Amino acid sequence: MQHSTEPVRVAVVGAGKIAHDRHLPALPDMGDRVRVVALVDVDVARAAELAGRWDVPRSYGDLDAMLAAESPDLVTLCTPPAAHLDGVTTCLRAGAWVWCEKPPMLSLAELDAVAGREREGGPYVAFVFQHRFGSGATRLREQVRTGELGRPLVAVCHTLWYRDDAYYEVPWRGSWGTEGGGPTMSHGSHPMDLLLSVLGDWREVTAVTGTLDRPVETEDVAMAVVTFESGAMASVVNSVLSPRETSYLRFDFTDATVELQHLYGYGDADWTWTPAPHATDRDLLGGHPTVELPSGHAAQLRSLLDSFDRRERPLVSGRQGRETMELVTGIYRSAATGRSVARADLVPGSPHYDRFGGELLTAGGAR
Repeated sequence: MQHSTEPVRVAVVGAGKIAHDRHLPALPDMGDRVRVVALVDVDVARAAELAGRWDVPRSYGDLDAMLAAESPDLVTLCTPPAAHLDGVTTCLRAGAWVWCEKPPMLSLAELDAVAGREREGGPYVAFVFQHRFGSGATRLREQVRTGELGRPLVAVCHTLWYRDDAYYEVPWRGSWGTEGGGPTMSHGSHPMDLLLSVLGDWREVTAVTGTLDRPVETEDVAMAVVTFESGAMASVVNSVLSPRETSYLRFDFTDATVELQHLYGYGDADWTWTPAPHATDRDLLGGHPTVELPSGHAAQLRSLLDSFDRRERPLVSGRQGRETMELVTGIYRSAATGRSVARADLVPGSPHYDRFGGELLTAGGAR
C-alpha cells in the first residue's frame, strides 16, 4: 500500500525495560515511515539517558508537557499497568494515536472508558498483542477461514514460564491494584490472544487458580477449560512456576493438527502441520509459501502504521482489544466463584467488571 509522504511522529512514554528492549528497537525497523521525536519518563535523568542512547532528540519528565510541545501522531505507552488509563486518556484527548503495552487496563470498565474517548477515523488505541501478527498465524487463520483443515475441535494453550521471587521485588508486580493479575493477565494473555484470533468467539470458561509458591497477592498458576461458539474446546494453563519454559499452542482440526512451540516470539520454523491419517493432500496442509514475518513488536507496529495511513481502526483495538481481556476476566471470575462463566455475562455491573481480581482474595491457596 502507499504510505504517508510525511513520517509518523512518534513519542515513547516510559523508559523502562520494555521500551529499551522492544519498542525502541522496533521503531528503526520502520525506516523513514516514522520519526521518533521525544521520550518521556517521570524519572527525568532516566529519560534523558535512554533518549541519548537511542538518538531521540528530546526528553521530558511530564506527559502533558511533551504532548503540548511535540504534538506527536502516535505515542507508544510503555508505563506500568496502573498508569495506562491516565496515559491513554491523556494522549487520546490530545489527538494522538496510542500503542499501549499489555496488560491494557486493570479492568473491562477501564477499557470501555477508554473506548469512549476514541473518534471515527482516529485517534485510536491499540494494544500490544504481537503474536497474532507473525506469518505462521496469518497462514493458519486463512486456512481456518477457507475450511482447508476441517472443523476446529480441540486446542491447547499453555504458557509455562518461570519468574523467581526477585522478579516480584518490583513494587507494582504481583498486585491486583497495580498489575491487574498474575500470569493469566501479564504472561498468558499473549498466547491466549493468538488462540482467540484463530478460533474466534469463546462462549464459556471454567477455571481454577492458585498461589502456590510466589510471594504475590495474585495467582501464580491458573488452569481453564474454554468452549467456543464453534463448539471447539481448549485447555489453557498459565504458570510462572515452570523451570523449563515454553509457550505451546496446539490446534486439532478434523483434517490436521497444527502446533506452535516457542518462548517469547516465533518464526515459521516453530510451526508444524500434521495431516490426519485420512488426509490425501498432504502438501496442501503444510505447504503454503509465504514471506516469513516473525512475530514481534515490529510486525504489529507495521500493521498499526498501515492503519494510521488509512485512518482506520487498527487491529487489536476496539472489540479485538477487548476479547482477550474478557477471557482473562472470565477466568478470574470462574476461579473466584467456583462456577462456569459465560462471555455474555461480562457486562457493566457484573462481578469482576470493575476489577479483574474482583474483591481482594486471600493469597496462599486455590481460589
